[in-house]
Amino acid sequence: MGADEVQPVSSARRCCLAGLVPLVLLILPASVAGVQVPAPLPRLESAIEFDGRVHEAAWDVIEPLPMTMYSPIYRGEPSERTEIFVAYDDDYLYAAGRFFDSDPQGIRVNSLYRDRWSGDDVFALFVDSFNDNVSARRFTINPAGIRIDELIGADGQERNMSWDTHWDVRTTTDSLGWYFEIRIPFSSLRFQVTGNRTIMGITVSRLIARKNERVTFPDIDPRFSFRQPSVSHDFLLTGIQSAQPAYVTPYLLSGVDRSYQGGEFATDRIGELGLDLKYSLGDNLFLDASANTDFAQVEADDQQINLTRFPLFFPEKRQFFQERSDIFLFDFGNGNRLFHSRRIGLSDDRSPVRMLGGARLAGRLGGWDLGVLNMQSGRHGNDHPENFGVARIRRTILNPHSHIGGMVTSRAGASDASGLAGGLDATIRLFGDHYTTLRWAGTHSPERHNGSFADASQLYVNWERRADRGLRYWVTLNRVGPTHSPDVGFLSRQNFTRNSLYAVYNTRGRDGSLFRSLGPGVILNTFFSNVGSELETLYLGHWWNYELWNGASGWLQVTHRFEKVVQTFDLGDGVFVPNGDHRFTNLWFSFTSGPGSLVRTAFDMRVGSFYDGSQVELQIAPVWNVSRHLEVSGEYTGNFLRFADRGEHVHLHLARLRIGAAASARLSANALIQYNSLSDLIGVNLRIRYHLRQGTDFWVVYDEGLRSDRTVDDALIRPPLSNTRAVRIKLTYTWALGS
Repeated sequence: MGADEVQPVSSARRCCLAGLVPLVLLILPASVAGVQVPAPLPRLESAIEFDGRVHEAAWDVIEPLPMTMYSPIYRGEPSERTEIFVAYDDDYLYAAGRFFDSDPQGIRVNSLYRDRWSGDDVFALFVDSFNDNVSARRFTINPAGIRIDELIGADGQERNMSWDTHWDVRTTTDSLGWYFEIRIPFSSLRFQVTGNRTIMGITVSRLIARKNERVTFPDIDPRFSFRQPSVSHDFLLTGIQSAQPAYVTPYLLSGVDRSYQGGEFATDRIGELGLDLKYSLGDNLFLDASANTDFAQVEADDQQINLTRFPLFFPEKRQFFQERSDIFLFDFGNGNRLFHSRRIGLSDDRSPVRMLGGARLAGRLGGWDLGVLNMQSGRHGNDHPENFGVARIRRTILNPHSHIGGMVTSRAGASDASGLAGGLDATIRLFGDHYTTLRWAGTHSPERHNGSFADASQLYVNWERRADRGLRYWVTLNRVGPTHSPDVGFLSRQNFTRNSLYAVYNTRGRDGSLFRSLGPGVILNTFFSNVGSELETLYLGHWWNYELWNGASGWLQVTHRFEKVVQTFDLGDGVFVPNGDHRFTNLWFSFTSGPGSLVRTAFDMRVGSFYDGSQVELQIAPVWNVSRHLEVSGEYTGNFLRFADRGEHVHLHLARLRIGAAASARLSANALIQYNSLSDLIGVNLRIRYHLRQGTDFWVVYDEGLRSDRTVDDALIRPPLSNTRAVRIKLTYTWALGS
């Protein structure tokens, strides 16, 4: 159906549907999943020498986990022998492995940079420590012992690689393969003890990158992601208690800021002292507190070019907000959420706001997941100090894969953005892989007229089948009122009703064929104004996904769009999209190479019409692992827009160069250089890190903004090349008290 054939749906009819859908969903029978009988996890019978050799008798008396090939051929014959052991003692959860390889020269160690996977061979351990089938912690290593830690939320739908915690690894390599030992303090896991018993879900996997071969325990059907906590195997641990040390981390910060203002340079010298505290309140709750909070060492945001009339979404990278961030997730799709931590400590232009401090409590209490956060900012320019508060609860109901919850947020002190928000949500596993999600949220602000209950509310209803093979789909209804405004959240547009349909069917290719998997897909998004039921946006895309046996993948997609532009908006260089109804179509080809090579790339191309003109968009993102000590990657996006009827055109360029260097697992440097043609600025972000141990680091951070356009101004003054410059030296040191 073309955009001009879409018939408007009345507001009354849509509201009736919105009311009936939740009622129908609630009276459907919800299946109670079969209870998995947990297997006893082996206890280490004797001490081990933590050296990564896996040669002690304590390992020999433990049976290795039975591994199953996950890819490229489900339940195929693994090409290499794999022995993985998981065990525990009073203080640690352990994993160890003997990864034999008939071609040791082919073992991939492409990077020595923490929290970066660069096509290496890896071992991954997923621990659902609360056994809630929703959240997990992922611990990943490569043969050089480089660590990646990640939080998994929403049963694998949400991934947070900015999280770090305390754990250790040792690895060794010889002519037969590579070996490792991991130990994770129970204080880093958080878990629930019931009558001396603790149940955790565990998944392990080995990836041989050059073969794109992955084996897992347990046996996981590829229609599920191996990252999903709900597919893990339950293990029983007895007689353990979470250690409750207090981690105290003071920091010292010194630096210099220089900026060019009013024809001259202004220089500020920085000297700061702050303190972070992490403390366990029993087995299930932990407290993070911070005084004079600072995020100087956080990597700069990736710049974006906005070709829409809506604000851009930027992810959270700051470590303080990462622990159990899945609890605080209250998501309405399209990046919209009731709470977005980037609203705290960052201004609208993404410049840092001084944070006086705050506290964050998260964990589990009496069967409820609990998250509470309060932060206080200082004055920023002419803006008043602000206080931000968030409280979130959630608990499992009906079956291990379903939960209900609620959230409240507050923002106080701002001259034009103070307000309260609250919401309720539920995710129910109905049967098999079928889930429904219901979310409602409302906002109130004393400074703004909030209108009726419906005007200040947002409703979200979703039905989906979660599967990586076969049919995966979702159907979504989302309504946002005209005065709904989450002051500590993110909302891309207001006063609309969105209807979404997504479906993809992936099938496994025959052995010997070119494709490992292939399948069609379709997505339909419509946005109707709640005033007059006018169609504002229609997005219809239909495509073919493909994956080759070497792991390369991509798609070919045809996209049809309709946009009703009420107010002109700027694309850059003085070129505007005019008012009116716009229909346009483009072809989108995407390709990403497989993971095993030292040189890899991703390539995207879109060609077609664009509003009342035409568009050619090219994206390329090559990666070169020069050695395990040096990785160079680049990203380039070029948008070439022409409007022949108006005699106008605009060329937009965004380029990004990343250089990651690591002398060892302790000493590393990362450079990020970005150019955005819209701002005519080149941004340089250089971070050097010496990592002694978890929580103890020495940082040198250098930021500079360089002008790419130095045209003489009206006063016949040529501006300097450097627009801003900042140098920071930061030392953090962590003491574990009471461990």
